[in-house]
Amino acid sequence: MEAGSGLMRWGPELTATGTTFRLWAPDRTAVKLEIDGHDAVAMTAGEGGWFTADAPVGAGARYRFRLSDNLTVPDPASRAQDGGVNGWSVVVNPAARPWRNADWRGRPWQDMVIQEVHVGLLGGFNGVATHLPAMADLGITAIELMPVNAFGGTRNWGYDGVLPYAPAESYGPPQALQALVDRAHELGISVFLDVVYNHFGPDGNYLGEYASGFFHPEVKTPWGGAVAVDEEPVKRFFIDNALMWLNDYRIDGLRFDAVHAINNDAFLDTMAAEIRAKADRPVHLVLENEKNDADRLARGKYDAQWNDDFHNVLHVLLTGEKDAYYSDFADRPAERLARCLGEGFVYQGEGSANHDGKRRGKPSAHLPPTAFVSFLQNHDQIGNRALGERLTLLTDPAKLRAATLLLLLGPQIPLLFMGDESGSQTPFLFFTDFHDELADAVREGRRGEFAKFAAFADPDKREAIPDPNDRSTFDQSRAEPGPDTDAWRTLYRDLLALRCGHIAPYLAGATSLGAEAVGDAAVVALWRLANDTVLTIALNLGDTAIPVPGGKPIAATGTPGAPASAAAWIDPA
Repeated sequence: MEAGSGLMRWGPELTATGTTFRLWAPDRTAVKLEIDGHDAVAMTAGEGGWFTADAPVGAGARYRFRLSDNLTVPDPASRAQDGGVNGWSVVVNPAARPWRNADWRGRPWQDMVIQEVHVGLLGGFNGVATHLPAMADLGITAIELMPVNAFGGTRNWGYDGVLPYAPAESYGPPQALQALVDRAHELGISVFLDVVYNHFGPDGNYLGEYASGFFHPEVKTPWGGAVAVDEEPVKRFFIDNALMWLNDYRIDGLRFDAVHAINNDAFLDTMAAEIRAKADRPVHLVLENEKNDADRLARGKYDAQWNDDFHNVLHVLLTGEKDAYYSDFADRPAERLARCLGEGFVYQGEGSANHDGKRRGKPSAHLPPTAFVSFLQNHDQIGNRALGERLTLLTDPAKLRAATLLLLLGPQIPLLFMGDESGSQTPFLFFTDFHDELADAVREGRRGEFAKFAAFADPDKREAIPDPNDRSTFDQSRAEPGPDTDAWRTLYRDLLALRCGHIAPYLAGATSLGAEAVGDAAVVALWRLANDTVLTIALNLGDTAIPVPGGKPIAATGTPGAPASAAAWIDPA
């Protein structure tokens, strides 16, 4: 069967006479289509396990699939849900809403200053839209929405989705997401979406009931059997999903979560090539990949990768923490940061103690700085902490301001987490909305994860870890402004204005001129920009002053070269 043929297409399709419904159910011999208000009809079995049915209904129709007398399931490619992930699927016409900014073509990659946001914590799609003017005023040029697809319950930190095509009902209808994107484009802001193609959440995933071949149970991942992207229907499921977000919602780019857990390089290359061929305008594609696969970035199929190495080594320098994955960065952290600034990845094939001594990464010095997305913190590094603490509570404010200068003026693409810009001190916790036995399992599993940490070795201490399913855990996670919010916003606005005027326009073609550790916690790095100027940044997170270049810096936090300082210069080459 040809990829992209009618029988290989997932989800409902509006036609001149109604809607065509499809389901890949190779484990079943019969499937019925139930439409609310209509009699159930038997679907026609076709080649390769596909079932189809036509019905004289249009947008707004509620439907589901009956597999047996006691089991009905939603469409795994549902475009909207009514009644949660276990309820009715809803037919949607994505072309019904006219676009105000239909001629928007996006922004070039080197312009990006990305802020990661959680839609639920900001009040749904409409709530995010109300925050956009303040983001634009600050100098944010792109927002990255944490996953928005449907999940069990009404709140979730984002990575337990089960219906990848359906915007979460509690966030708003599909048209509200379209309106959010339209408003962002009106303000000159690009919109990225985090998509999860490596696993499904535990509540509302029925694929195993009728399409066990969707997974490889013998290939273990942290969430169970790996998705079988080598199977054509599974490959189509995810590639068509990516194209839906880009074309139906005019999303500007995608961040693919933890692709190392997919572990299929051919799929990643095929997906990127098809997306670029079929997206109706230029888009940006970004990976999260523990493998540090510089070769994939060099081939140009993806624009960049999240650079966890940048965060990890700076976290060690800022906080002194050396547990878990930070142990790989505990020795010679300034030298490791210098390598990160000069060459991209810290781990470029060396053995990693946190990965059982296995080699991790490939040489990356040949890549441009913009092939890396850098951050001081994000949803993972805060949400995966037992108590969800932000850096504002973990390090000296002067050191955090210095690291912020490095992030915002360095030539790697900067990513902020919501609340960074206001000096927020409220936590971002791991939160879910599960019930009964699943809620108990998630709560105890979460607390059990931290038993290996010295701070939570005592069972009583682990009991203090917030229950993910308690409503208060969600409510506490809102990024309330910190006590010095005006000072933080001024710092971000000033630095981003400098980036916009003096650095971003000259990043295409920028190259590293090297970086050097000049102390136990200090680094000086240089880059040649495309206008033949040299950007120099000196960061000192130590307790002893360091020598720095002469001349007046374009920006500084503290006295250049002094402890807990950073400064940047731009000089003719």
